[in-house]
Amino acid sequence: MAIHKLDLDEFDEIDYYLMAIHTSLEDYRLAYFINKNLPINLSKSKNEIHAQTKEGEANFSRFYYYDEEKAVSWNLIQNKNEIISVSTNDFQNLFSNETSEVSTTIHLLPEFKKVDFFLKIDNSEEALNFSEIQQKLNTIESIAAIYAVDTDKIKSKNNLIF
Repeated sequence: MAIHKLDLDEFDEIDYYLMAIHTSLEDYRLAYFINKNLPINLSKSKNEIHAQTKEGEANFSRFYYYDEEKAVSWNLIQNKNEIISVSTNDFQNLFSNETSEVSTTIHLLPEFKKVDFFLKIDNSEEALNFSEIQQKLNTIESIAAIYAVDTDKIKSKNNLIF
């Protein structure tokens, strides 16, 4: 009888590319400009990305496109989101019950706090020309910077599993 061994390193392989985008555009406007410059058709996904942190929980917007011809999925993911929590003052007296709202910014990938959006390209069997993608996206006026992210440096990789 043959013995089959599984190599656990096979499961740790990262089969996606990640590009960081710095922009002041809203998510839907950025998706529109990306669709216009690349041969993809990102659309708003109902499945937002849910993240739980010690500050609270937040949902990050997600735009999705699946290229059936190349079997590649594209995700445009929001990195920053603000949550508003209501806190009561510690010094309450009998006659006043004051509350205040506190706004906290939560990041999907906390190690990249300055990044506004990520473009995640999944299951790319064939080599994609990232310099070409980067050049096309750099033609969008409102994008300040776009660059590839080294996936080995991401500490919170679990937030990118969806």
